[in-house]
Amino acid sequence: MAQLDLTRGSITGTMLRFALPMIAGNLLQQMYNVADTFIVGRFLGPDALAAVGSSYTLMTFLTSILLGLCMGSGAVFSNKFGAQDAPGLRASVYTSFVLIGALALALNGAVFLLIDPMMTLMNVPAEVYGLMREYLWVIFFGVAATFLYNYFASLLRAVGNSTVPLVFLGVCSVLNVVLDVAAVLLLDWGVAGAAAATVLSRWVSGLGLAAYTLVKLPQLRPTRADRRMRGQAGEIVRTSLLTCMQQSVMNFGILMVQGLVNRFGPAVMAAFAAGVKIDSFAYMPVQDFGNAFSTFIAQNYGAGEKGRIRQGIRSAAALAVGFSLAVSAVVWVFARPLLCIFIDPAETEILRIGVQYLRIEGAFYCGIGGLFLLYGLYRAIRRPGMSLVLTVVSLGTRVGLAYALAPVVGVTAIWWAIPIGWALADAVGVLYYRLRVSPTD
Repeated sequence: MAQLDLTRGSITGTMLRFALPMIAGNLLQQMYNVADTFIVGRFLGPDALAAVGSSYTLMTFLTSILLGLCMGSGAVFSNKFGAQDAPGLRASVYTSFVLIGALALALNGAVFLLIDPMMTLMNVPAEVYGLMREYLWVIFFGVAATFLYNYFASLLRAVGNSTVPLVFLGVCSVLNVVLDVAAVLLLDWGVAGAAAATVLSRWVSGLGLAAYTLVKLPQLRPTRADRRMRGQAGEIVRTSLLTCMQQSVMNFGILMVQGLVNRFGPAVMAAFAAGVKIDSFAYMPVQDFGNAFSTFIAQNYGAGEKGRIRQGIRSAAALAVGFSLAVSAVVWVFARPLLCIFIDPAETEILRIGVQYLRIEGAFYCGIGGLFLLYGLYRAIRRPGMSLVLTVVSLGTRVGLAYALAPVVGVTAIWWAIPIGWALADAVGVLYYRLRVSPTD
């Protein structure tokens, strides 16, 4: 499948053609978790839904470490590709795979040893603890598979190929749904069965995408001469580590919010779990567009295309704002029917809490849409530290307000803290860009 050169052609059209397969692919990836949530929520009950929802938050934090490293490496790959530095690209591929792969294996082993301390940190209620531990023990076997998929997806996207990752996710998402039905409904394996279906699907996508890349794109395979870590390690470590920290801080903040939510009991946990799933679908397209925008900027930054960078920023901002406003309107109007996808209509208290969450937080998707663009911009122009700063501002505000006000105001304070954090981070990011940054630096 052809690679797309993002340094040529119509700016808006090129970004959209590159972004659409990424958006479709991430929608399919969410089916991994939605399949678990739908089947568990409808057939195993509210406690099981709360357990799987909290597990999702923890897994998102853990895999964000690897995702951040892969995204940071992807920015380096894009710069090398845009500059037509083929030897530098191959050397970067080798260096990053060795470094991130070693960390992935270490992380995959560590999570099994730390499962109980992590659950204690999250304030998991006693009635949910056993189910959540059972789910996590199985789902942790998929951590290394997540690395494989995200690494090779980042590599392919960096060189302009966003279609192949979509193909692999399409096949594996269907497999995940089939295995979910078989494990939970036919074999009666409970939450462990839902986790096993997800793990197997992740391994299929990770191994499949790795094999495709190595076989079909030999020009990306490092040669013996390219396998010199010293020459590329500094740039890879600097960019990847800062992006990793940005992703990890973001998801650690979400994990802390989850811990606060858990203090309000299983009903709030279940409502939050369902609401987060709807969020994942609602702003995922603009998140993926932000990643595509980052690749666009990174390739043009490497190629020295200053005019395309400026025009690309304006075009991306208009598209992201328009999409976010439209999605906010849909979620506001259809909050209850959307929640009923995951929650039995008879669970009126859970639905009431979930509708409140969506109508407060979901009204401000424009804030998170702008933040995704800022993350992508600063990563692409080799200032990933600023992405980390924006994450600290956003999550620090969210966590600080939530923990300070929730004991007094109630759970509503947690919902309002989210868009306030987004807005403050957006303001800081735009102000810094206007005062201190030029894409031509």
